[in-house]
Amino acid sequence: MKNNRPLIAHLSMFGACAFWGLMAPLGKDAMTHGIDGITMVSFRVLGGCLLFWLTSFFLKRWERHKTLTSPPSTINHQPLTEHVPTKDKLLFVGAGFFGLVTNQCLYTIGLSITSPINASIVTTSMPIFAMILAAIILREPITGKKAIGVLMGCSGALILILTSASAVSDKVGDIRGDLLCLGAQFSFALYLSLFNKLIRRYNVFTTNKWMFLWASLMVIPFSAHHVICDIDWPQVPIKTWLEAGYVVFFGTYVGYILTMIGQKTLRPTVVSVYNYVQPLVSVTVSLLTGIGVFTWPQGIAVILVFSGVWLVTKSKSRRDMEKKAEIP
Repeated sequence: MKNNRPLIAHLSMFGACAFWGLMAPLGKDAMTHGIDGITMVSFRVLGGCLLFWLTSFFLKRWERHKTLTSPPSTINHQPLTEHVPTKDKLLFVGAGFFGLVTNQCLYTIGLSITSPINASIVTTSMPIFAMILAAIILREPITGKKAIGVLMGCSGALILILTSASAVSDKVGDIRGDLLCLGAQFSFALYLSLFNKLIRRYNVFTTNKWMFLWASLMVIPFSAHHVICDIDWPQVPIKTWLEAGYVVFFGTYVGYILTMIGQKTLRPTVVSVYNYVQPLVSVTVSLLTGIGVFTWPQGIAVILVFSGVWLVTKSKSRRDMEKKAEIP
């Protein structure tokens, strides 16, 4: 089983990014046929909350059964259900706000406005934001390679935004949606910088059940009236329900589990490479279904953003430099 861990980690990361890549065109189609961005965000946070808490409940019962029926020497001493002190529960409020509420609200509403191709290209910029915030918050050094990578990534994002500003159709893009999706990546990078120690302290189910619980408490009170009263539910087609179900189950629940499985085994630089799977899947599906249009400025933006992210993730961190300095 240990020999298979790298393979499982790679398959998990590929699966998560493929699910997220497909989520962009399917989510976009759902939000143009019956529901809107606010409703989709509400579905994601509430659906994720229910799924992770139900999973946690069944894991707790399974562990209790395993403890009672298995010999003491065979019991895994790292529990899947963990006790969370009050202090950390309150910290999960901030993690839920930046990692889910702000991130998902900006991305989902941005996706409802712009093209799924632009939204998926923008998602690959997150490592660049993470590098900038790490330099500010964690005092990580900015090397020449990182600086060039940031410049290239920003140039690609600027090309996307300028292309969207002159677009006459959301199949090409919309500057408002592009900026919202960029804001979503900044929010998630801020979440990783501020709450990295917290999320590493607990497993995927503990982390997500508390984050999604707080996110639901922050979103649902403000969106409930709109979701219940302003959406013409009898007119929502079955296809839209299936697409929304995909976004909640595979794009949110399964995607979050798979990516954390991958992150536990693979190096951050390897994990970041899988970001490129999202736009490849999204562009392919969007073009085949006619939801999006791929233009040559978007092609240039893809090259610049991908190259910028590659340079940033290949650059040495402060820890790498300190280790190198210690070697005689």
